[in-house]
Amino acid sequence: MYSRRQFLSKIALGGTATFLALKSDALARVKEAVKTIDPGHGPDALAKDERFWSRIQSAFQLDRTIINFNNGGVSPSPRTVHNTLKRYLDYSNQNPAYNMWAHLEPNIETVREKLAKQLACDKEEVAITRNASEALEIVQLGLNLQPGDEVITTTQAYPRMLTTWEQMVRRNKIILKKVSFSVPLMEPNHYVKSIKKAITRKTKAIMVMHVINFTGQIVPVRKISSLAHSHGIPVICDGAHSFSHFPFTINDLGCDFFGTSLHKWTYAPVGTGLLYVKKERIKEVWPLMAAPAKMDGDIRKFEEIGTHPAANHNAIAEALAFNEIIGIDRKAARLRYLHQRWINKLRKYDNVKFMTNIDDPSQWCGLINVYIEGVDVEKLTSYLMEKHRILVIPILHDEFKGIRVTPNVYTLLSEVDLFAEAMEKVAKGEVPGVMEKS
Repeated sequence: MYSRRQFLSKIALGGTATFLALKSDALARVKEAVKTIDPGHGPDALAKDERFWSRIQSAFQLDRTIINFNNGGVSPSPRTVHNTLKRYLDYSNQNPAYNMWAHLEPNIETVREKLAKQLACDKEEVAITRNASEALEIVQLGLNLQPGDEVITTTQAYPRMLTTWEQMVRRNKIILKKVSFSVPLMEPNHYVKSIKKAITRKTKAIMVMHVINFTGQIVPVRKISSLAHSHGIPVICDGAHSFSHFPFTINDLGCDFFGTSLHKWTYAPVGTGLLYVKKERIKEVWPLMAAPAKMDGDIRKFEEIGTHPAANHNAIAEALAFNEIIGIDRKAARLRYLHQRWINKLRKYDNVKFMTNIDDPSQWCGLINVYIEGVDVEKLTSYLMEKHRILVIPILHDEFKGIRVTPNVYTLLSEVDLFAEAMEKVAKGEVPGVMEKS
């Protein structure tokens, strides 16, 4: 008796010869742009080459009437990715029981292999999910935690992940420890020391963020992993904002579990994510939805979610190709360059505060949080949208506040300059309507 997956794989083998691959050649423009790069130009020099980046910008189909500085939530996909998604959907709809299940669904294995290559891990350690929250909750809810077991995270963990732990406190009677650390984090070792102080004999898991979504702070995950492993404690890394954002491999983090969304910095379709589980730990984590016992050690057990569109996860391959052609190192340099352009105009004002150490580029990349003293961040957010059509997100945390700014590779310098000019007026007190009530 075959499982549906096995049965469809056999069908797919028979139909491969007649299946017309749905491949777009829309990457040609980006490839041509890369060919024009001066061999002597490293990422930092290329970050300033507007002729190159204008070609990258043209790969996106956007609404330029709004300046989108909220790419940290979800990013537009390049035209080639979106067109690929639509073609897969159209093909699926012609005969979903055959075209989707027999032809498209088996190709998830190619996507798995490409994701594993970027992470530099075994493809048998990568599951494709719908977002970072799903990936991380699979691990959180799948660990065999008992009453009295302790879990360490921070006060700046993503709210949905905190909600999950807090539900487990109520349901499973675990103990949740939330440690705090300074903002901005001028000394990364302070973060490590804060985690270290919370470890006890009862600690069974530590969850950290690779990039803190509120501030853009890049944390020293590798150091946390080394510390945790010296105590026999596994590490769950929330990488929702790091994958395809700047260069790293899973070995650079040393964590046991890693979850990310692919509709942020990877530019894959909305509703795509990734879960990495170290191979020797797959068996110890229960899937979010039930899988048969024979799949206990199979990473695919985490994908047993019932019927779902193959188009979404197959189009991830096109997004990975787009990023690979540009180069993640070049992309990261461009993101930092765009930020430095407005940061340098605002840092001269004493009332402008940054929630990361802007003098150390290793601690931030495409996401920055800025606060102007005495300014109501929600009023500022409304002002930027209503007056200048600039979309940013207000951050109101118990320990800090500000606006989150996330441009992208398609962002124009003129858009960055408009933001800087608007913020300078606020910093100089020329926009009284955004001030906090005294």
